[in-house]
Amino acid sequence: MHVRDRRVKRTQNLLAQALLALIAEKGYDAITIRDITERADIGYATFFRHYRDKDELLRDVADVVINELLEILFGQQPGQEPAAVGQLIFRYVADHSAVVRVLLGSRGPASLVQHVIQRGSENVLRQNKPRPDSPVPAEIAAHHLVASSIALIQWWIEHDMPYSPEHMGDIYRQLIVQPTLTSAFITDPA
Repeated sequence: MHVRDRRVKRTQNLLAQALLALIAEKGYDAITIRDITERADIGYATFFRHYRDKDELLRDVADVVINELLEILFGQQPGQEPAAVGQLIFRYVADHSAVVRVLLGSRGPASLVQHVIQRGSENVLRQNKPRPDSPVPAEIAAHHLVASSIALIQWWIEHDMPYSPEHMGDIYRQLIVQPTLTSAFITDPA
């Protein structure tokens, strides 16, 4: 069983690498399953032992990145400075820029960005208590926080990361986190 597990993981890694390379070259919509299997050098039927379609493969690949980013965002100590969290996010993006560029770039599928926004928004709502007196509904603020964060990451990557992760962490805090959290969520410990 152990050997089989390693083979399954190896095949899935080959498929993921092939998908990412092809998205960078052709764009997601132009890719076929045949393209993926040929690039990964595996049999066409083998693909379907692991995934129903290319969308499921993409979600599998993206979930790894999403989970790591969510861990950075929500795995920190309560009350940690938002700029420090922002720096961790942008350092992660810099360290994984090839994958993030493919997944969130203009050649990636728009449905993936929506998936990231949905998952991130759910986490924001779970981690933060809405202000009862806020004119901004918590659901809108959570969506804005995540969508704006993605847009900032996209801009940074598309402009070849002209600022350091530390500077981007400060921008993230000043431009996105502080205004959004203070307008819709309780930010002081109760």
